[in-house]
Amino acid sequence: MESGPGAGEGGTVPTQAEEGTDPRRWKALWVTLVAGFMSLLDVTIVSVALPSMQRDLHASAPAIQWVVTGYALSFALVLVTAGRIGDAIGRRRIFLLALAAFVLCSAAAGAAPNITLLIVARLAQGVAAGCLAPQNSALIQQMFRGAERGRAFGLFGAVVGISSAVGPVVGGLILALADGPQGWRWIFYVNVPVGAVALFLGFRLLPKATPGRRERLDLGGVALLGCGVLALMLPLVMAESGGVRRLWWLFPVSAAFLYGFVRWERRVAAREGQPLLDPRLVTTTRGYAVGAALGTLFFVGFSGVWLVFALYFQNGLDYSPLRSGLAVTPFAIGSACAAAASGRLVDRFGRLLTVCGLAGVTLGLGGTALILLLAPAHVAAWLTVPVLFVGGLGSGCVISPNITMTLRDVPVRMAGAAGGALQTGQRLGGSVGTAALPGIFYVVLGSGAHNYHAAVATAVGLGTAPIVGSLALAVHDWRRDRRGDGDPCPPEVSHSHLHSRQG
Repeated sequence: MESGPGAGEGGTVPTQAEEGTDPRRWKALWVTLVAGFMSLLDVTIVSVALPSMQRDLHASAPAIQWVVTGYALSFALVLVTAGRIGDAIGRRRIFLLALAAFVLCSAAAGAAPNITLLIVARLAQGVAAGCLAPQNSALIQQMFRGAERGRAFGLFGAVVGISSAVGPVVGGLILALADGPQGWRWIFYVNVPVGAVALFLGFRLLPKATPGRRERLDLGGVALLGCGVLALMLPLVMAESGGVRRLWWLFPVSAAFLYGFVRWERRVAAREGQPLLDPRLVTTTRGYAVGAALGTLFFVGFSGVWLVFALYFQNGLDYSPLRSGLAVTPFAIGSACAAAASGRLVDRFGRLLTVCGLAGVTLGLGGTALILLLAPAHVAAWLTVPVLFVGGLGSGCVISPNITMTLRDVPVRMAGAAGGALQTGQRLGGSVGTAALPGIFYVVLGSGAHNYHAAVATAVGLGTAPIVGSLALAVHDWRRDRRGDGDPCPPEVSHSHLHSRQG
């Protein structure tokens, strides 16, 4: 692994592209966005195909669930490490290798003859996606400067938000077009031609960097963080089969490993080493700690409600997978419209933009819960259209601005690790939400009356609670910025601290 004085991405010397002057940077951005969309879409797109997979592969319910949860688990495990490696040896190199692996694993998943090989392919696909994801935000840091960076992060935030919301729609559409036995395989095969084109264009358009001198990877940090994340996520991804009840003891184990990780990283940084995730990103980089916490809380509610909606519309109202996905499309449309625009507004309004966005999401999801509780079943989906659209508009003003404000003052040499840590928090938050909210749905449903209206309203209503928590955090940060007593160190001081050992 490479490093040197003045290195622009840890192990590389800055090139023209790293100074934000590459004339092909916008074309390169679209390559990274397409790859990022595929990797994030695969978190949710598979859910609608699980019944047909289980039938065709003669799989048990716990085994088929690993097709979804295994991907989410391996995805989250490698994010920070992959981001740090990209910082050190070149983001373009890691991006292209990860994209090639993702395409191959997608083909292997589509061709899997049995459930065991399908799970193995999905685990490997999740590792490839986890290596790919942090390079996206890091390449934006590398290729763009000033107002352009806000617009680029606006598009990136749109991809993050939309990919989570439209997964069930795209999955239902593919199943409708590929009707018949083995049609579910096209959910994986569709990644192959798209990924191959993105790979070809990536070789041509992504910026190169020149190696510097060697450095060591923080293997102790890798081991401690990996064990901590694994112990935290394993009970959550197995929640549907009783994982939380059986594996609850892993939560204190996770806390011990993560505490050890923090202590270890502080020790490495104090000895002028190269930590996996520099603690000074949290303590001295303006906006990073607040943005990471806000994003984690938001994704607890944001990620969990989609599975609850699918359970309600498909099991409660007997909607097809495609119709169920279309019922929540207004949210995705609103998110797409707002995300691209919010990237241009974040420099002007700052944290106020996320305050307004979080208020919109709270209003949209809270209003949806109330409508689904009180409205007749045959008109409920239609009545939720305007409030879901408002919620989507709010979401578009949260995800991309928060990413921009969280990462904009991070030194470019640490952009991959910082982006990986941010996305790890989002994945952990999403895992908590997707485990807790469906569990609440089933608890209410089985409490006596078998009332789907009460079950969905309770689960979605409680899903807004962490979003309200993120709103309170955003309001506090906004008020602090207005008073002018934000982070203890201005951005230039943060940068000097983080770069001090390179001179």
